[in-house]
Formats: sequence, C-alpha cells, structure tokens
Amino acid sequence: MFAADQASRGLGVELLEQGEGTAVLRMTVTPGMVNGHGIAHGGYVFLLADSAFACACNSHGPVTVAAGADVTFVAPAYEGDVLVARAEERTRFGRSGLYDVSVLRGDEVIAEFRGRSRTIGSMSASTRTSASTTSKESR
Repeated sequence: MFAADQASRGLGVELLEQGEGTAVLRMTVTPGMVNGHGIAHGGYVFLLADSAFACACNSHGPVTVAAGADVTFVAPAYEGDVLVARAEERTRFGRSGLYDVSVLRGDEVIAEFRGRSRTIGSMSASTRTSASTTSKESR
C-alpha cells in the first residue's frame, strides 16, 4: 500500500519498518512544510502520523481505512527536523481497530495521534466510484 501512496512518498516520507499492526515512518521537515510562525505546519505532522497509522492498520491484509483520528500537538517541529512516527495497534474488534501513533524528534514527543480504523474489504474501481457518488442521505 505504501508503495502506491503518492501523497506521502511525494513529501519524502519513508517507511522504515512494518510488522503485524505496527509501522515506523520517517520524514524531514522541509522549508515548504513550515508555517508563518516558523514551525512545521500541523497538517504535515498529522500526515506523517496518519501514514504510519495506515501502514499499521493495513498490515493485516484487507483494505482498511480511517474512520476517524485525533491528534494532540505536544511540541513544535522546525525546518530540518527529522520526525519519526511509531504506530502501534491497541485493539481490533469486528471490522474496527484502534491505533496509537507517537511522532518523535529523537526522544522528544512532538505529537500523539489516535486513529480509528474500519476494514472495508477490497477497493475496486467500482467501489471507488460508488463511494465517491454516495449521496449524503444514504450515509
């Protein structure tokens, strides 16, 4: 799945490790990721954590997507910082799961992320088309 993730890979995110329900990814904060306060934009930190979450929850095989996620920003990251996201499965129940991701700069916690997953099976072209055209009323 990560090999086809153009969004993450295009930003220089690297998959370092992946196991059953776990993943470790790395990203360097570039000048284009820094906001007007001179710190890494939270959206990029979230993207790194979300990508680690996606790798961990898809490690079991069936197509699994995010049902929701929360992030708590603990400390700022800066241009040139190398961030590592460590994702770990907490539990799976039915088609759902909970995953925690810590985003670190060295040993310092930058952000904590909790993702909620949902297994949907396979993602064929017809599934993508019908999912994108599903009306608000039918959800």
